[in-house]
Amino acid sequence: MQRNRLAAETSPYLLQHADNPVDWYPWGAEALAAAKRENKPILLSIGYSTCHWCHVMAHESFEDPATAALMNAAFVNIKVDREERPDLDKIYQVAQQLITHGSGGWPLTMFLTPGTQAPFFGGTYFPKEPRYGMPAFSDLLRRVAEYFHGHGAEIAQQNAQLTLALASLEPPPADGATLDAAPLHEARAALERSFDAQFGGFSQAPKFPHPGSIERCLRHWYGTSAAPSPDLKALYMASLTLTRMAEGGIYDQLGGGFSRYSVDKEWMIPHFEKMLYDNALLLSEYARASLATGEEAYARVAGETADWVLRDMRSQQGGFYSSLDADSEGQEGKFYVWTRTEVQALLTPQQYAAFSRRFGIHLSANFEGEWHLHACESVDAIAAGMGESSPSINALIASGRVNLLRVRDLRVWPARDEKILTAWNALMIKGLAISARALRRPDLADAATTAVDFIRRHLWRDGRLLATYKDGRAHLPAYLDDYAFLADALLELLQTRWRSADLEFAVSLTEVLLSQFEDTQAGGFFFTAADHEQLIHRSKTFSDDSLPSGNGVATVVLSRLGLLLGELRYLNAAERTLQAGWPMLQQYPQAHMSLLNALEDFLTSTQILIIRGDTAEVERWSTAIGALYAPGRMIFAIPRDTHELPPALAAKSSVSGAGAVAYVCTGMTCSAPLDDLASVARELALRIR
Repeated sequence: MQRNRLAAETSPYLLQHADNPVDWYPWGAEALAAAKRENKPILLSIGYSTCHWCHVMAHESFEDPATAALMNAAFVNIKVDREERPDLDKIYQVAQQLITHGSGGWPLTMFLTPGTQAPFFGGTYFPKEPRYGMPAFSDLLRRVAEYFHGHGAEIAQQNAQLTLALASLEPPPADGATLDAAPLHEARAALERSFDAQFGGFSQAPKFPHPGSIERCLRHWYGTSAAPSPDLKALYMASLTLTRMAEGGIYDQLGGGFSRYSVDKEWMIPHFEKMLYDNALLLSEYARASLATGEEAYARVAGETADWVLRDMRSQQGGFYSSLDADSEGQEGKFYVWTRTEVQALLTPQQYAAFSRRFGIHLSANFEGEWHLHACESVDAIAAGMGESSPSINALIASGRVNLLRVRDLRVWPARDEKILTAWNALMIKGLAISARALRRPDLADAATTAVDFIRRHLWRDGRLLATYKDGRAHLPAYLDDYAFLADALLELLQTRWRSADLEFAVSLTEVLLSQFEDTQAGGFFFTAADHEQLIHRSKTFSDDSLPSGNGVATVVLSRLGLLLGELRYLNAAERTLQAGWPMLQQYPQAHMSLLNALEDFLTSTQILIIRGDTAEVERWSTAIGALYAPGRMIFAIPRDTHELPPALAAKSSVSGAGAVAYVCTGMTCSAPLDDLASVARELALRIR
């Protein structure tokens, strides 16, 4: 069979469809020109490689010759990987919701007019035969094609209305508004209203981890920690959520790492796909929580998650792959579940006695007649019941986990999406940098550094980033998230291991943010660059979704880098973005956690500790001070022999004599040089952040 045009692409998702009888095009000039020339509507199908319902629709419809013949006769068919083209996905997800008043999702199926690429109808998954209250996909194709050719005036009118609706999505900025802490307090109250006091989390089923909400709870608790009545409920909400997720089946109890979400409110049964970005964000939160609470369990989960990433998701060149599929051998979750007989055969009777009680093997099956592991009983309770010590029970469970993981690794693995995305890699670099400090693991800093070098070598060309890399080919202009997330990650890595080249890289990225992405009229940042391909809408969003908001992260970067370097352009751009996002922060703050972090930084002024001197001494000081959770503080340990520092930073970090010297800066004001660790601790206590 002759392969279609997708065979030349790098995306694993597009390559999955290269053998379809559908005459697929990738998004591009060739497809758009064909639609205009032939006066055919565009059938735009957006998905990603680990999407279960994308697989279902592909098997039912796109692999079916009769359905493909209908598609080829009536439409120009374009397939898009939403992870490579989040710009298209953002536009058409919103458009689908505006047109149908329904929810978005994947696969996204949109019908566009040729020439304008404006959508006139759409949906998500459509079945091959009528069911779930939906028409058969083939019947839908015929009706859409007929409507397109018979109702041009109505379509043109709807397109005009849609254009106006897209343009009105961002309210005008609150120029001159007084930025205050009210959205921070309202977000805290909203989190408590949605909090599940039994199982943790901030929704019912299906339940997503929402790392930004966990971070906000921890930051809110810390912000009140010096008050007469610290907000212990905020700490409890974060802690219970982290604990219940770590105990649940959403966490891989054998290999580490988290699945994308839980189908139940107890976190027991996940949708089994594992995404790099989820694990990057949760790695950061578990590492931070281990500092905030001293809980060994959080450090263990952070360490195991990092180990999974380095073991199963890292390329030989040092970049990180995107995801693992939920399915293997055509069944969701098959890779992860067990029969009782399998577990008994792999463990000694004593191991099994402890392991089965810990992970629920002695209870009824919880996933289609088999067992998916989740923590059911505490180690102390098992020890008491078996008349053993808790350490001995832990040892039995740990050895059992090793045995099962060894056998699981021999199974048919879920497919791995091996494209390397700049934005997602940046999130993982940040998570590894935070974890390297919190867990005192230099190997994690090594991995983060290697990933930065990979990006600079393969995805940074002529002063601009590219978005994706696979099989030796980097392509697609990068988006706001790529620049903002990477600059943020570099600021985090600089606090773990100083390299002046990383600071220079962060500055270069920030300059591109300002020159190519900033809305100089209304404030904030567009998702695409000024020289990006022109689409039907240039989106500018402030809310978080599965990823942090690029606007929120960019504002944090501009604020913190501006203070570090004394660069007023950065600080002014950060304030303009907060003004642009202020109406949304007031209306629905809990949807804007990243921007709330930036607001908190703006209101309280980030504290910067700069330590200069002998390498061993600056590392000792930064390790001691960094052992405390302080989300509003940055610590930079710069060895004495570091050269080529920016002038403003060099002025804050001069050093003479042996040992080390530190400067504590809040806002634009710095302390006198402090030459002993006790003096630094006292100064920080006076300026608690």
